[in-house]
Amino acid sequence: MRASDCDLPSGPEPERSPWQAALELANESAETILDLFAERGWGDGLPLIQPTVERVDAMLSAGCAEEDPDAVVATLPPRLGRSTRRLLAVNAVLAGCPPGLLPVLVTAIRALALPEVNLRGVNATTHPVAPLVIVHGDAVDALGFNAGLGTFGPGNRANATLGRAIRFVLLHLAGARPGDGDASTQGQPSKYSYCIAENATASPWETYPLSQGISAASAVTIHCGENPHNFHDMESDQPAPILDKGASVMATLGSNNAPVSSAEFFVVLGPEHAATIARAGWTRRDVQTYLYERARLPAVVFQESFDVTQYRPWHASLGGEDLMPITDHPDNIRVLVAGGAGKHSCVIPSWGMTKSVTLPLEP
Repeated sequence: MRASDCDLPSGPEPERSPWQAALELANESAETILDLFAERGWGDGLPLIQPTVERVDAMLSAGCAEEDPDAVVATLPPRLGRSTRRLLAVNAVLAGCPPGLLPVLVTAIRALALPEVNLRGVNATTHPVAPLVIVHGDAVDALGFNAGLGTFGPGNRANATLGRAIRFVLLHLAGARPGDGDASTQGQPSKYSYCIAENATASPWETYPLSQGISAASAVTIHCGENPHNFHDMESDQPAPILDKGASVMATLGSNNAPVSSAEFFVVLGPEHAATIARAGWTRRDVQTYLYERARLPAVVFQESFDVTQYRPWHASLGGEDLMPITDHPDNIRVLVAGGAGKHSCVIPSWGMTKSVTLPLEP
């Protein structure tokens, strides 16, 4: 069995792109490739699909047939690994992606490479940050992503494998392996796979990409942050009590956002909470503004908790009893709808020193 493009050099900053040489595997068993990857410090510890030449070619043909498979899509820190469509296809096959997902992976990698994401910091920090991929638009149904009940959870191949492929690219091409490229103290479960889809059908507002000025039929968002922090409200028929609970999740000292004025939050509202809020006539902007006003603590609490901060001058000049917002502008609170039935929503704090990116879906 000949596996395509799988020979990952072990030294830092390779002169050639990783996974250039093919490997001859003894047989097609799952144990063979799992043992090989474990010996070389590759993979995520879970079973893998052998990236044979035939499988990689099929992945390329299904998603990027008209593109040069060996053109560099992005260069990813910390090892400055060059990502081509062929190498991305190898990792997509390894992760178990169905054919057709490669353009989503390519777009997500392009987003990760943009400077505002600060991928070097994301990969190298001791914080347990992981890139969340959010798929929007026609691609959600066309490619089988789950935007509804359990969107953050297991049971859907597109969500699970696309998120896993992102992690493989970071492990194998960017060099973000625990220890030498990923210093995360404890890690977090979303470092295995972190992918959801926007439930545009259940949203009372315009799609999230359209709110960011992107009118493409499909789009991909990258947000580098923590695991989702659930909040629930089973009784309220007005927006304020629901959003007060979300604000209480945001206004905590434990996240990296607390000492960083410009830090972002993603607030992912369940459809029932979103419907209740919209029935009261509230827009997405109203939600952002309300959370900005309510997610506050006395400035002295922040001042006594942090010596090293990235605060705006006006944040730093607040008096001890002045209520200090957890972020410096409502635009840093990004709101979208995902999930299914049930009165639950979540907050996803960022790593702090990073900004989200939304790009149109392209080959």
